[in-house]
Amino acid sequence: TQSTWGAIACFAPTRQCKEDALRNFADQLSRISNDAGMPIIAQPCFCMYANGADQVEAMFKHLADKYRELQLIVIVLPGKTPVYAEVKRVGDTLLGLATQCIQVKNVNKTSPQTLSNLCLKINVKLGGVNNILLPSIRPRIFSEPVMFLGADITHPPAGDEKKPSIAAVVGSMDAHPSRYAATVRVQSHRQEIIGDLSTMIRELLIQFYRGTRFKPLRIIMFRTGVSEGQFHQVLIHELKAIREACVKLEVGYQPGITFVVVQKRHHTRLFCAEKKEQIGKSGNIPAGTTVDTVITHPTEYDFYLCSHAGIQGTSRPSHYHVLWDDNNFCSDDIQNLTYQLCHTYVRCTRSVSIPAPAYYAHLVAFRARYHLIDKDHDSGNGSHSSTHGEEQSL
Repeated sequence: TQSTWGAIACFAPTRQCKEDALRNFADQLSRISNDAGMPIIAQPCFCMYANGADQVEAMFKHLADKYRELQLIVIVLPGKTPVYAEVKRVGDTLLGLATQCIQVKNVNKTSPQTLSNLCLKINVKLGGVNNILLPSIRPRIFSEPVMFLGADITHPPAGDEKKPSIAAVVGSMDAHPSRYAATVRVQSHRQEIIGDLSTMIRELLIQFYRGTRFKPLRIIMFRTGVSEGQFHQVLIHELKAIREACVKLEVGYQPGITFVVVQKRHHTRLFCAEKKEQIGKSGNIPAGTTVDTVITHPTEYDFYLCSHAGIQGTSRPSHYHVLWDDNNFCSDDIQNLTYQLCHTYVRCTRSVSIPAPAYYAHLVAFRARYHLIDKDHDSGNGSHSSTHGEEQSL
């Protein structure tokens, strides 16, 4: 329940977004959130119009000083604007305040779908849990403390020869798994290996122990952004870094590690042999379709899993390569676990195309771009209506 839930800052001009529209939006959000089981029981404590990214920091600092119990700031954006990057930089790195951006068009014309998506995001940002895996159907691995890691690197756009690459690693912090903590590092331009991985894993292991009072007995790492030619190089360096982080915390501490690479950029597509099995207008394969024979590698441990329902166009299955497995998973177990993790993504109510930890790592790395003080980028549309929530930024 959110009582002093927050403030609204509108960066759209008054002619674009009238006070009545803001008031109606706050009322509708309160109603939908109540239906969703996370009731907002009070009106926002502050509502103000502003213009320009240069006003963000001063306004947020004023709010943080004046309203000590402030939990959230909702920012209304007038389309594509540099205000988004500044909002995230100030909220995330300077004040540690939860911020939620929304497009002015979605404030003027509210829809239950958009508001529901917004509630999913707000609930998690304020420490809530949206969904968990049913304990009765979870794989056996959950019977002991286990930590799920996701890792990704984002590189600057093509043609840029100066900007750094950003590496992000996220780790699960509870048994559901629902809560995740993130670590980020800036590294040299287009470097494919996470240079400071050992320190990042160490930080996450310490946070896991502080939150649960357990040391994970197993670590499952989902790594994205690696091409097949780099498998050997990445495995040697990053597996060693995870082992190093564990031994530095406690001599003899050697949890079982499973290292899985997730790929989406490939040309393999799967189709139903029989028309009656096709799903939806696009005639795609059903979510959960797994292939681990014939079209996979003859000697290596890999499989294709299409974990999401294809809404538009042909579904692209994700390709998983298990490069290392101390935990002796059988094929069915690792495939089932991967598919279940695709259902734990908090921003939508259906399964997504890659496991949640890998998705979060991608979002964190992408978000960190905005935290680098660079006034050149033009970005940030805020939240928009989405039926499956996969496009929305952190």
